[in-house]
Amino acid sequence: MDMSPEKTRIGFIGLGVMGHSMAGHILDSGYDLCLYNRTRSKADDLVHRGAVWAESIKDLAENANVIISIVGYPQDVDRIYLDPDGILENAAPGTLAIDMTTSEPALAKTLYTRGKEKRIHILDAPVSGGDLGARNATLSIMVGGDKDAFNRALPLLQAMGQNIVYQGPAGSGQHTKMANQIAIAASMVAVCEALAYAKRAGLDPDVVLASIGQGAAGSWSLNNLGPRMLKGDFAPGFYVKHFIKDMTIAADSSKDLGLDTPGLDLAKTLYQRLADKGYETDGTQALFRLF
Repeated sequence: MDMSPEKTRIGFIGLGVMGHSMAGHILDSGYDLCLYNRTRSKADDLVHRGAVWAESIKDLAENANVIISIVGYPQDVDRIYLDPDGILENAAPGTLAIDMTTSEPALAKTLYTRGKEKRIHILDAPVSGGDLGARNATLSIMVGGDKDAFNRALPLLQAMGQNIVYQGPAGSGQHTKMANQIAIAASMVAVCEALAYAKRAGLDPDVVLASIGQGAAGSWSLNNLGPRMLKGDFAPGFYVKHFIKDMTIAADSSKDLGLDTPGLDLAKTLYQRLADKGYETDGTQALFRLF
């Protein structure tokens, strides 16, 4: 498949905190772009810039030869791909579909198998980097599926991210994202505890952050979300409710693998407590509220 802008019409589903910026980068790269989102108003500025609105997923699937999706939950992925009005029943043979939602590895394998029956090539390609990575096109993208499909998709993925790695067969991208989320889950607890300790000890937490962020304790979460915590900026770069979803998938997958994950379990419990207090639509840095 020729992936040049002249030969490729992209269908993009999901214009949330990250998807909107990602779709914008595709448009800026010169591709014809067709959009669908449950809330149409989120597409208005992209349509003004030259994208075309699709009235349904069926309409989008019938008019694109590459489809990119990034939606909220596994059940959303299931619906947009497997419903009678969804992608697999309406896209033409030879279509390449890239699901960038953080979803279940088992579902990624099901979509791949069902897609293969219809000669639709499906990649699972979840991302990491939050709103900043999406805006700056610096996302890490973890890809599972057939290697030749990955090679064809690479120019599009490079429009949205920088660290793009083929992980293996279908489901491998999602498994990699679970490893990513497990690492983040425990580290977010540690970041909150460290900054709370600095404040309780009477230190200037911004000065402390300047020191420990450049040492062995330095991490993406500490250096990017730590300053937001200290400013009381809890606007979502990635929703608490979606992180809980990811941690639930990771915990279930870990159990299937016979793996004990006490750090993940603790973080999930704390984030659920945060959501129960009414903060599920805050950014993940809002865990600091509990401390």
